[in-house]
Amino acid sequence: MVFLPLFPLNLVAFPGEKLNLHIFEPRYIQLITECLEADTPFGIPVYMPNQQMDFGTSLRVREVSQRYDDGRMDIRTEGLQIFRLLSFINPVERKLYAGGQIAYQEHESSTELLPGLLDHLKKLYQHLQTNVEFNERSENFSYQIAHKIGLSLEEEYELLQIPQELERQRFISRHLNRIMPVIQELEKTKERIRLNGHFRNFDPLNF
Repeated sequence: MVFLPLFPLNLVAFPGEKLNLHIFEPRYIQLITECLEADTPFGIPVYMPNQQMDFGTSLRVREVSQRYDDGRMDIRTEGLQIFRLLSFINPVERKLYAGGQIAYQEHESSTELLPGLLDHLKKLYQHLQTNVEFNERSENFSYQIAHKIGLSLEEEYELLQIPQELERQRFISRHLNRIMPVIQELEKTKERIRLNGHFRNFDPLNF
């Protein structure tokens, strides 16, 4: 077991993710200041509406990009490891912030890609007319694209708990299979709306 200072947020952070945070509450100014002084990580456990969840991710502060006169700061962080929350203390004794005992979870790393996944992604971004950059040769590709495929917070939290990389990719592939017909139908609807009132050529019907 390991003790971590905790910064609950209504988001899922993934290992390797670069997350920029604006720190303004006194409790989190204290938390980040102490982590910087001791060069130690902190944890972001996922907070759903009115419910503290069991899983989260540890992060380290990579850079303080700006400090303000009133103590606020802008920081750049990087996700490290997934953990399971064993206890939650709010606040920690003689501190302003929360903390708890955690157990780091074993999650399998891999550079392997599920066949067809890249094609699914390219089709998605083509339909959305969005240019999304990713490195397909990176380790744990699922974490890299998890925030870029339209998953809900609940789905991202479910993904966080899957220990094998290829299983995470299968989860993503199933999600893409579900949403692609919806997106394609939306494109057809947009086209029908765009053409409404215009002169159109119809193909002759054979019946």
